[in-house]
Amino acid sequence: MAASSARRMMGSAAALPALALAACERDLTELDPAAFPPEPAVFYDDFAPGLHYGAFGGSKVDALDIERDLVYRGTAALKFSVPAPSDPTGGYAGGAFFSTVPRDLSGFDALTFWARASTAATLDRVGFGDDNTGTSRFPATLDNLSLSTRWTKYAIPLPLPAVLAQESGLFLVADASEFPVGYELYFDDVQFERLGTIINPRPAIDTRTVSGEAGGTLAVGGTRVTFDVNGTHLTVGAAPAYFTFTSSDPGVATVNPDHTITLVRPGTATITATLGATPATGALTVNVETPPEDAPPVPTVPAEDVISLFSDAYADVAVDTWSADWDQADVEDVVVAGNPVKKYTNLAFAGVEFTSSTIDATSMTHLHVDLWTNDANAFRIKLVDFGANGIFGGGDDSEHEVTFTPVSTTPIAPGTWNVLDIPLSAFGGLADRSHLAQLIISGSSRTVYLDNIYFFQGETPVDPTGPPDPAPTPQDAARDVISLFSDAYDDAAIDTWSAEWDQADVEDVAIEGDATKKYTNLVFAGIEFTSQTLDARSMTHFRMDIWTPDETAAAGFKVKLVDFGADGGFGGGDDSEHEVTVTAADGLATGAWVSLNLPLADFANLAGRENLAQLIISGDLSTVYVDNVYFRRPASGPGH
Repeated sequence: MAASSARRMMGSAAALPALALAACERDLTELDPAAFPPEPAVFYDDFAPGLHYGAFGGSKVDALDIERDLVYRGTAALKFSVPAPSDPTGGYAGGAFFSTVPRDLSGFDALTFWARASTAATLDRVGFGDDNTGTSRFPATLDNLSLSTRWTKYAIPLPLPAVLAQESGLFLVADASEFPVGYELYFDDVQFERLGTIINPRPAIDTRTVSGEAGGTLAVGGTRVTFDVNGTHLTVGAAPAYFTFTSSDPGVATVNPDHTITLVRPGTATITATLGATPATGALTVNVETPPEDAPPVPTVPAEDVISLFSDAYADVAVDTWSADWDQADVEDVVVAGNPVKKYTNLAFAGVEFTSSTIDATSMTHLHVDLWTNDANAFRIKLVDFGANGIFGGGDDSEHEVTFTPVSTTPIAPGTWNVLDIPLSAFGGLADRSHLAQLIISGSSRTVYLDNIYFFQGETPVDPTGPPDPAPTPQDAARDVISLFSDAYDDAAIDTWSAEWDQADVEDVAIEGDATKKYTNLVFAGIEFTSQTLDARSMTHFRMDIWTPDETAAAGFKVKLVDFGADGGFGGGDDSEHEVTVTAADGLATGAWVSLNLPLADFANLAGRENLAQLIISGDLSTVYVDNVYFRRPASGPGH
């Protein structure tokens, strides 16, 4: 068992520094009578009256013994036999010492003990406040305590003594061997003391942002206190119950007596804390979100063109699991507006497996997923093909992952159903699609809803926010055109519609069957035909149809033509270029096809047009649909 395993059995805490104390004498403080006994002793030469020990779950149950020879002083010490990692009787040594009668520890400021090990070792966890019932409120722990083979005194400060007037959990130990073999730990003179040297408490909570849905609850974590002890900084992991929490907006999120957070209504609240009268550093930002209220659009792809994993609209193939045993996610079937959907929570990554009957999607062109998320910063989908042998790790597996963000080629938005039609060609790392076995999702949101997950064949459906109709059909005769992109003509050879040096995303979409280029995240896009430059000396105009959903009242759209000169190479000394800007005054408009018909004479700085190699578009528009890109001249007549 790894050294961190025992810590996982006990819960998480930050790694904490250890402090050795030089004092050797017992200093038992005289206390006034209290409702519960202010008894300081845990173990001297025997268990204190009423003290019991309970082993933690999964530990070596017989790890604890009483040592009569290797003692600090007196006649006995506690001995823990930490098992080797391969020991079948338990993965680690650990348990809690608790009293049947609670004690008043409010007059002390530290738990102290003497300790040593049979070999230099790191004690995973030691502390107090855990009575092994699972309901303890005030655990306090010190992690990664370095022990030597010599007896040394250690102290664990009490985070807030005033709250420990009825405490039953007096001492806890948990340790797994960091070596191939086991070893022994020894403890003596375990007691509570008032040292008077523990000063300057500095409480803290983790600064982080968490999200959840209205009606849910979240837990506060990462609470700790740093003290100055004899001039040394010592940090103790302290349970949230030591702290008092305040919400900046209880109407959004409120902290309960058990220190869980109830998410009341959508909005954002900040949770801060104090330890007694001392403000804690750090803050928890809570984003309360709303679950979907409506269902996603009903799929319209014909059933014969679909292989469905999950959808009311189709008959689904067999899926082995929607959350594999190796993933980090929870999934449940919920109903939204009468429509069954998959709800993932606590999502780090989730594995959807159909390994017992892999899917042959070679005839399919797209993967469709309807996604609802509160955090759209990133959502990832990975497809995994097991290869011809149909098994994981058989040597012919392949996979590829695509990522969606608010500025990706297909952008996603929070708080709405995102309809994703992903070309399978986008999964470039898939060597094959005939033995698909896994779909893996991950992303920035801990909660997502999914519906209508299926493969289909066909063109990408029209973007509902894009042009409702295709661009007008050009009327120029083919003999009077040099076309770069148009269904109406034969196109010249184009090397790329988005050069590697540009800042833009491009995809091919179909609008009522008409092929169209869709540019998103457009800063500037380079269209290159460098391998076969164009001679446009006989042409008089450059034509392009564009459509944008963006505001155009104060925007500009720029078109640049670049000629590589007689040597046909970039940067050869005879290159020339010119850029033309189109604005609203020139007819640029939002939500309508605009036909640009730019005289080549306007590209005045083009020294020549016989070696055109690049077309560069840019400007203030982020999303632009492009069609019918060509050079033209006036009608030349039938005999020309």
